[in-house]
Amino acid sequence: MSDAAPLRRAIAALRAGRPVLIDGETPLTIAAVETATPELLELLDPNGTARLLISGERAAALALANERDAADPAAPVLIERAPWLDAAAAIAIADPGRDLDRGPIGPLHPLPLDCAASGKAALGLARSAGLLPALWLVDHQVSAVSVSAEDVERQRTAPTVELVARAKLPLDGLPDTQIVAFRGSDDGQEHVALVIGAFGGQPPLVRLHSECLTGDVFGSLKCDCGPQLQEALRIIGEAGGGVLLYLRQEGRGIGLANKLRAYALQDRGLDTVDANRRLGFGDDEREYAHAAAMLKALGIDRVRLLTNNPGKVAGLESAGVDVIERVAHHMPANPHNADYLATKRKKSGHLA
Repeated sequence: MSDAAPLRRAIAALRAGRPVLIDGETPLTIAAVETATPELLELLDPNGTARLLISGERAAALALANERDAADPAAPVLIERAPWLDAAAAIAIADPGRDLDRGPIGPLHPLPLDCAASGKAALGLARSAGLLPALWLVDHQVSAVSVSAEDVERQRTAPTVELVARAKLPLDGLPDTQIVAFRGSDDGQEHVALVIGAFGGQPPLVRLHSECLTGDVFGSLKCDCGPQLQEALRIIGEAGGGVLLYLRQEGRGIGLANKLRAYALQDRGLDTVDANRRLGFGDDEREYAHAAAMLKALGIDRVRLLTNNPGKVAGLESAGVDVIERVAHHMPANPHNADYLATKRKKSGHLA
């Protein structure tokens, strides 16, 4: 787990507004637009030459689509520093909640990006920190925290987990249950497995449930997450046993604050996919390597998967867990989430 220490320090530094060096073939030193205060930016960039790095999705939302890489539309886009581009203007560029409340910003002048790998790693680090995908590129001399682009990519695609604690957890109406806590090697987030009943060495019924504070805890009607969670537990209990993984991937992997920003955009008329893209993210930023690692740590490499999302099947199988059966998991719509569920089917490929 010690190999992940630089990544965790880098995530903490970005959240605190401190600069981070992304080391690689073409190093970049970055500071998050969202957390770097005007005073800190003045210290990091006294000459006002720092450029702005944003995601390809956010560039498209800002009508910079012609400057994106046709072969890789998600590739980062670099914006030239202009005299008017200060900390406040950068926030206005980064935060789509301000798009409909202001006049045009700019002109914005994109520049060629000769460090695509480092740029992608930098934006990936911002996403792991739960921040908007917008970064200042500052002078290398100011950085005190560093992480390699290779480490960022490796932890994204092949994180490991450490089993840190387990205990009995009596749950109403369910067979004997254990709760098992795992810590991810990438950002140190703690994920949970509920091991319910017994499955006799057969491939268990498994549900991958991504954390949803608004739905799971507060009962939000904007999504179907809370009812999905409760119904999954009931189905697993009726089957005699199985496993539910509770994964720390709020807002389809963009974090709680960004999810609430997406909600605000939905209030303005955008659907859930377009809101994520306007924020500068893909429509679903989740990964399932953590889930696969948790299952393997529990001695499970073949499952019956309770899901309507083909991406979960593909994600587990690509990480070495064999999905021998997909079990449908449907919840009725309500007036608040009917459009959300329809969008997931139409744009994200969820099965009906």
